[in-house]
Amino acid sequence: MIVTRNHKIMSNHNKLTTASGKPYAENENSQTAGPRGPILLEDFILHEKMAHFNRERIPERVVHAKGSGAFGTFTVTHDISKYTKAKIFSHVGKETKMLLRFSTVGGEKGSADTERDPRGFALKFYTEDGNWDLVGNNTPVFFIKDPKKFGDFIHTQKRDPHTNMKSPTMMWDFWSLNPESLHQVLILMSDRGTPYGYRHMHGFSSHTLSMINSANQRHYVKFHFLTAQGIKNFTNDEAAQMKSVDMDFAQRDLLENIEAGDFPKWHMKIQVMTEAESKTYHINPFDLTKVWPHGDYPLIDVGTIELNKNPDNYFQDIEQAAFAPAHVVDGIGYSPDKMLQGRILSYPDAQRYRLGGNYEQIPVNRCPFATNNYQRDGQMRVDGNGGSKPNYFPNSFDDIVVDERYKEPSLELDSTVAGWFDRNEKGEDDHYSQPGNLFRLMEPHLQQNTISNIVGAMSGIDGPKKEEIVNRQLCHWFRADMNLGMGVAQGLGVQIDPASFRK
Repeated sequence: MIVTRNHKIMSNHNKLTTASGKPYAENENSQTAGPRGPILLEDFILHEKMAHFNRERIPERVVHAKGSGAFGTFTVTHDISKYTKAKIFSHVGKETKMLLRFSTVGGEKGSADTERDPRGFALKFYTEDGNWDLVGNNTPVFFIKDPKKFGDFIHTQKRDPHTNMKSPTMMWDFWSLNPESLHQVLILMSDRGTPYGYRHMHGFSSHTLSMINSANQRHYVKFHFLTAQGIKNFTNDEAAQMKSVDMDFAQRDLLENIEAGDFPKWHMKIQVMTEAESKTYHINPFDLTKVWPHGDYPLIDVGTIELNKNPDNYFQDIEQAAFAPAHVVDGIGYSPDKMLQGRILSYPDAQRYRLGGNYEQIPVNRCPFATNNYQRDGQMRVDGNGGSKPNYFPNSFDDIVVDERYKEPSLELDSTVAGWFDRNEKGEDDHYSQPGNLFRLMEPHLQQNTISNIVGAMSGIDGPKKEEIVNRQLCHWFRADMNLGMGVAQGLGVQIDPASFRK
């Protein structure tokens, strides 16, 4: 059989067609008036190809734009039914299909994935009671505790509106003016800020969530995902070198290991606090800038995650994947964590902007089990749009009913007074104990790496406010730990009387 470029013999092959199904033959040559003449307007295939090409890029995520992901399974290894009635945890051995997406936070889609940055750790569990999205990071805390600050914070991590370049001055100005960020900034400036790909880092819900059991009792929980591969980080120099060699190192590392059958695993564990304890514990359990000490709330084993399938098509399965902390299931609930409350609104809204109002019909986001509601119409409605059934509730025609068994218990509020409360008022203003404890737990060489990373990052502060910003941030480092403050000051060449920075 001879096959030439111009006369391909069609035998057991699929025909080339338009999106509407029309077969066509000229996919490489535009229709023109003679071999060298202008292109004719009637060449519909040319316009179809170019018009679609112009629309191939959906808006990238405002944050977490550069990401990688894979499918896998979650398997229950320990019984936690006394805390939750969620069907995903119904019995030991229960398996649930899932998707896990990793990401950097501040970089654009084409940026390097070895940058110093927190890493997103977003999980989607396809449960029989709906999809559960657990949207966290590789750190147990965050930079801020109130969602009103989120847009301002992210602006400082993006590009300066004047120079269109990343600005250390913007970053450190914001951080120095918001000492609540110190805990997360210290983690970011340690070697944990440059993990060796995605397989060798832990994941956290970061937020406090709740669990509700079959007796309608509520417990507050934090989720931890501990890597079975062991923690492994780049030093600052190694991360910079890898960025120059392979900007997609983390993506490649994940893809190739799964392809080779070396399936990465994480062990899910939880910390559990009773409602009564949440009212009296000396740390606000809903403050996203704080951790729950393991000595008070030890980790409880739950199950294991295994990633064992790469996506067939990255755009289809990872770029279009939409995660939202609003998506919980029966037995899993929210908490008064203010950052979580803000994300309940903003994340689904971001996905509607990026993917459209019917984004949950996209296969990677679609619940594989039954869904019944009265949402109708909108762009890209592809599920039959409810057919001839009523689009209102209640009605006299369909058989959809409210199942009272899924009703959550009432939540007792702390106050009936509505107002604007200072999130750093007395009793909520200790921003230094936990970062200081974390620094003192580091091994000496990791302490030195952290100081070196801080010095390198703060050396980029520039402009007329440089001295003010540097000194303000040094105050925070000294208050967290004297040795940390002195190390950073010496590295920056700042002469300081350490006594002036004591608490």
